[in-house]
Amino acid sequence: MKRRNRRQPAKNSSNFLRKYILVTIGAVIQGFAMGVFLFPNYIPSGGAGGLTVLLNYWFGIPLSLALWIMNASMLLFALHYLGGKSTIGTLFGITVTSISVNLFEVSLDSPFSTVSLDILFGSVFLGTGIAIHLRQGVSNGGVGVIALIIAKYKKINPGKSLFWINGIIFVITGYVIVWEIIIQALICQWVSTTIVKWLYNVRVPRKRVIIDLIWGRD
Repeated sequence: MKRRNRRQPAKNSSNFLRKYILVTIGAVIQGFAMGVFLFPNYIPSGGAGGLTVLLNYWFGIPLSLALWIMNASMLLFALHYLGGKSTIGTLFGITVTSISVNLFEVSLDSPFSTVSLDILFGSVFLGTGIAIHLRQGVSNGGVGVIALIIAKYKKINPGKSLFWINGIIFVITGYVIVWEIIIQALICQWVSTTIVKWLYNVRVPRKRVIIDLIWGRD
């Protein structure tokens, strides 16, 4: 019994470290998708991303700061419905994502000359980063918090609810920005949430250590 008690703190520390390494990886991947492929084309990465683009367009607020503000505003919901651990993880994730957006935005340019390729690659990277977060029980902020709450209480795949929530937001914002951007955003959401749904449900053998480290749950 004493041996088990000694091992428990070490196991908890290992799980904690593993979780935040994965959250960091997911956040950097999201920041890469937004800063290099999506935001330079004014393509919203989601509901909060749409508002981020609008704040930048109307008031000149830096994309990274506007993204953090919009995502952080949802933390109150995360705290009430998902508990303190998820809220801390979400705050950490959106902070790393915002920093990554700023770094990638000023240091890297898209290697493609067409918006369609930017949408494709940006969507794939975005969905991958979001899926890593959701598998760790951490939201990517914004309306992702709502999707995670629905997944917890209604047992609905978060990728599916995330698509419909963001879709409604895009239709509403279509009245104030160019419709072409909204169509591009919907395509981005369809691709990214398809990636989220697939990666969220994928199962891997425990013997495959590297893949399991990246995609496995706690």
